Amino acid sequence: MPPNFDDNPVAVARELLGWTLLVAGVGGVIVETEAYDADDPASHSFSGRTARNAAMFGPSGHAYVYLSYGLHWCLNFVCREAGHGAAVLVRALQPTHGLDVMRARRGVEALRLLASGPGRVGQALGIDRSFDGLPLSRPPFEWIAPPCAAAAAHIACGPRIGITKAAALPWRFGMAGSPFLSRRLP
Repeated sequence: MPPNFDDNPVAVARELLGWTLLVAGVGGVIVETEAYDADDPASHSFSGRTARNAAMFGPSGHAYVYLSYGLHWCLNFVCREAGHGAAVLVRALQPTHGLDVMRARRGVEALRLLASGPGRVGQALGIDRSFDGLPLSRPPFEWIAPPCAAAAAHIACGPRIGITKAAALPWRFGMAGSPFLSRRLP
């Protein structure tokens, strides 16, 4: 059973921490996320629907995948009601499943470098444009709930990374102290 994606992106971004995400059996524990909402000038949906961001305006619980800087596929999860234009970016995973596959895809051995950053997550999981719009409740996606609710007590938040508009919003969330974060959180 996947997490609830029907809430606002800030709530979903926090809730996703600690969940294990597998894509065709490869993945790990979500340790870092960022929220983007329709009225957020940094969101791809801020200026309205386009061919690139159409999945953001679809039903919650679907993937929104885009190519960042022409290099990296980034995986997002659509949340809120259909037509709203909100999503949560997966910024980092703690790799736990399919490590050999991730190492081959990424071309690195170091566990910390396999999925610490949204581009690395996409590459490690084998994400490409074909995943855009897919429902997160069906294969190739698989979800494993966190072992306990205690993970929520260890969440840090701070400003988002790699954007120029609304960068100061504290909508980046991470598992406090995780060595797998893309960047340290306050």
